[in-house]
Amino acid sequence: MLYGLENGTIKDEIELILDYPANLVKALKSDQIDIGLIPVAALLDLESYQIVSDYCIGTEGEVASVAVFSEVPMDQIETVILDYQSRTSVMLCKILFEHLWKKKIKFVLASDETYISQIKGNVAGLVIGDRALKIRNKFNHIYDLGLGWKEMTGKPFVFAVWVAKKEIDLAFLKAFNEANSSGIESIKLVSGLWDFPEYSLATYFNINISYHLDENKLQGMHQFLELIG
Repeated sequence: MLYGLENGTIKDEIELILDYPANLVKALKSDQIDIGLIPVAALLDLESYQIVSDYCIGTEGEVASVAVFSEVPMDQIETVILDYQSRTSVMLCKILFEHLWKKKIKFVLASDETYISQIKGNVAGLVIGDRALKIRNKFNHIYDLGLGWKEMTGKPFVFAVWVAKKEIDLAFLKAFNEANSSGIESIKLVSGLWDFPEYSLATYFNINISYHLDENKLQGMHQFLELIG
């Protein structure tokens, strides 16, 4: 989607700001930005909002980049160190331990990158993003949160959606949607832009991540929001 925005027909009509999700939420709330790719859990922080695109960051099952990693099986895990970068993933992790795995766990919020080295014995860790893809071959037990949510609810999971607080010109929204679409249609090109030996980016972009915000995804998203609300 980023590729589509940077190279599509609206590239000269927008100022594209790259930042951490939490900062984008703050910027949207303070009207510093008009549209933001917002983590789903943060929607509860907005008094009002509208989803402005047919595209999202979601998964139909295994997401690969959001998982609990452990040296021991689930029944031996006693503590989970939580990735500090993703509130949505942290909340999803807690929901799955309570409702799917039905296991009381001590949760510890990490403060920096060193926590990955602390995943050993009965201490597991929630790891997200590129780092999760890079360590997949280092642990015997991987509990994928996308798969967990699918097993628990039968629905896909949505991690982030394009959101605005105010009305956006319909002509621009159409062009914005088309830019997202053109980026997704360029997945083969995009997946070849990086050298990533630890995991197939073609698999990640084409299979693990699902982009179309259909009715099934919206149902899954609202179910998640109800559980954390």
